[in-house]
Amino acid sequence: MTTDDSTGRLTAPGDRDAPDSTAFAAAPHAVVVGGGLAGVTAALRLADSGARVTLLEGRPRLGGLAFSFERGELTVDNGQHVYLRCCTAYRWFLDRIDAAHLAPLQDRLDVPVLDVAHPRGPRLGRLRRTGLPVPLHLAASLATYPHLSPAERAGVARAALALKKLDPADPALDGIDFATWLGRHGQTPRTIEALWDLVGVATLNATAPHASMGLAAMVFKTGLLSDPGAADIGWAHVPLGELHDTRARKALDSLGVRTELRTKAERISRTADGRWAVQVPGETLDADAVVLAVPQREAHGLLPEGALADPDRLLDIGTAPILNVHVVYDRKVLRQPFFTALGSPVQWVFDRTESSGLKGGGQYLAVSQSAAQDEIDEPVVVLRERYLPELERLLPAARGAGVRDFFVTRERTATFAPTPGVGRLRPGARTAAPGLALAGAWTATGWPATMEGAVRSGFSAADAALSALGRPHEHPLQEAV
Repeated sequence: MTTDDSTGRLTAPGDRDAPDSTAFAAAPHAVVVGGGLAGVTAALRLADSGARVTLLEGRPRLGGLAFSFERGELTVDNGQHVYLRCCTAYRWFLDRIDAAHLAPLQDRLDVPVLDVAHPRGPRLGRLRRTGLPVPLHLAASLATYPHLSPAERAGVARAALALKKLDPADPALDGIDFATWLGRHGQTPRTIEALWDLVGVATLNATAPHASMGLAAMVFKTGLLSDPGAADIGWAHVPLGELHDTRARKALDSLGVRTELRTKAERISRTADGRWAVQVPGETLDADAVVLAVPQREAHGLLPEGALADPDRLLDIGTAPILNVHVVYDRKVLRQPFFTALGSPVQWVFDRTESSGLKGGGQYLAVSQSAAQDEIDEPVVVLRERYLPELERLLPAARGAGVRDFFVTRERTATFAPTPGVGRLRPGARTAAPGLALAGAWTATGWPATMEGAVRSGFSAADAALSALGRPHEHPLQEAV
């Protein structure tokens, strides 16, 4: 690769996509470091606003930690990812890459909840909404929810009303854990297990004792208490790589964004004329603005001196793992698209048969295990011995079914840890260095580490960079709400 001195963009010999427009060449140049959802969003926003953009990604693909890979005949997502109707930023992203139809939402929230530890045998309940206004939209479901006693259901309603009055941005809430708040509001251990953690573990990647009350309040207030349809669930019906890599690349290419894979930034520094220099192996890119959209520890290593008042705070933002167990059966064992379980190590189970391209009959299930600190390093043989019997206990049709494949994917640093006090550690998009912005779900988005939080951070970082460049721009998220 060489560098075009007039544009500061990496070009390859014979590159037919290098810009030849005088106006385009005169536009400010922005370098985005990191090709996850945050970085791709920032690149799209910058290019939409007329900037020339170079996107650098160290991996051989885009998508960050929401990606796909090939395993024999299967196309496998590294983990099960879902979003909600209230995730307006991620919905904008899907629209922007022309992929909303590939990741549809439920018409109405409907979550099957199977309790296999009930004294009278396995019991199936459902969390679903009606078309009534908040909070009545969940009243019928809660009133008939079989996994709680009548007194516990009434207690949930009282806690929900108290939660609705909270301001998730209140710093005092960030200093306490979710379990403490729930205990103060009369929630029993069973209520926490059968309802609050059922939702919270999947969205926060932490159990109630280990989750910031501020983040928990944001999740439940936005998802369940803002709009009747806010918690309707959506998920990709194709491999994630089709969305976050293939279609994202197509959208970037259409804007003239230069995407360089297998290319890591080694150093970021200010130049004598106040611009930026981004060093990659064998080359240095000149830029008018830089968006740093990499994990917090990597960002810490690349930040120039003075960019943050206390950069070491980034090192205090912990991480939390997610484990996914993948099982391919020789027959259909699950008729629902997904379900969640109580009284079992199993958390959420999704049918990935169609999206994976599985042929020749059978069924492919993905078991998603959040907050998996105790299991993330367990050998596959141990996990197989644990989860296959549990799936048979949950799914009678799996008893006697042949297992064609069993494998595990592990993301040891899947998300930032949403522990109490994490809010004061998360930096905003703007830094003290003009033209340098931060992106990533770990930044101060107000959201936990979700696809929604990542995309929102890309918006904020692009806005910060565009403001530093003096480029007029509109914020599309306001239009998407």
